[in-house]
Amino acid sequence: MHLRRLRDLTEFEVADNSPDVRGWAVRGGDGNKFGDVHELIVEEASLKVRYLDVELDASLNVNHHERHILIPVGVAALDEEGDNVFVPSLTKESVLEYPPYQEIQITRQYEEAMLRSLQLPLPEAHIGSFYDQDSYNEQRFYQNRRPDANEAFRRRIS
Repeated sequence: MHLRRLRDLTEFEVADNSPDVRGWAVRGGDGNKFGDVHELIVEEASLKVRYLDVELDASLNVNHHERHILIPVGVAALDEEGDNVFVPSLTKESVLEYPPYQEIQITRQYEEAMLRSLQLPLPEAHIGSFYDQDSYNEQRFYQNRRPDANEAFRRRIS
């Protein structure tokens, strides 16, 4: 499995110069909160965060088994001062149409469904990696809160 929850990788941690966004409020383009970052989904081989696992607010009256969604890290942005994550392409209402994440292996079909929900182009087959596109560029996500281009997570120092 190429993508893992950071909490399952006990030998890794969030890097010192990167904010740990787990627990931060997630807000849509309308500014309204629709959930909280529950976990980071990472690609261990590249030391890159690929998705934010967002737990939707109970106030949205979503079935308990469909309360998690994945947001590609490059479509979100960090608040410069507060502990908020913004996803401009979603609103509190549109997130109800987003494909739910059920903590099983992330398939390419699911990833493509997410991109379609966000009205983003699917990567062309000849591109080297599926994640070589702006939607998965963690530098776009961290640019307001991290001064340099280091990894978002790292191997724990013993």
